[in-house]
Amino acid sequence: MKNYFLTIAGIFGAMGVALGALGAHALKAKMQAGLITPDQLNGFDTAAKYQLFHSLALTIVYFANKDKNYKWLTVSAWMFITGVVLFSGSLYLLTTRSLTGMEFLTFLGPVTPLGGLAFMGGWICLIVHSIKDKKPVA
Repeated sequence: MKNYFLTIAGIFGAMGVALGALGAHALKAKMQAGLITPDQLNGFDTAAKYQLFHSLALTIVYFANKDKNYKWLTVSAWMFITGVVLFSGSLYLLTTRSLTGMEFLTFLGPVTPLGGLAFMGGWICLIVHSIKDKKPVA
């Protein structure tokens, strides 16, 4: 498995911590000032949590597949990456659109569930890998 999966996991992990702290501190203050709703803050927090969970999952998949290049583990890694970008990314943008003045981002609403499906697909790939004959890809 390529090292870029581990690099991406590290980037996602660091960003997840930073964005989680932003939500817990800066955005919480904005909520108290009435500039962001509790639902928006909760959505931002959900995005950060899912990003962190899946950066850890991506790290584990990387090490499980490091020298083997199993098809289903590679697909799982790509699904986790896609999920973070679509699910967490769209939630970050949607929940802060009133603060950033980008109200037009409401079109991203349908993107969030697609990211959730990608996350589920990544976990299903792990199940498939555990059941199928585990032959490395040439």
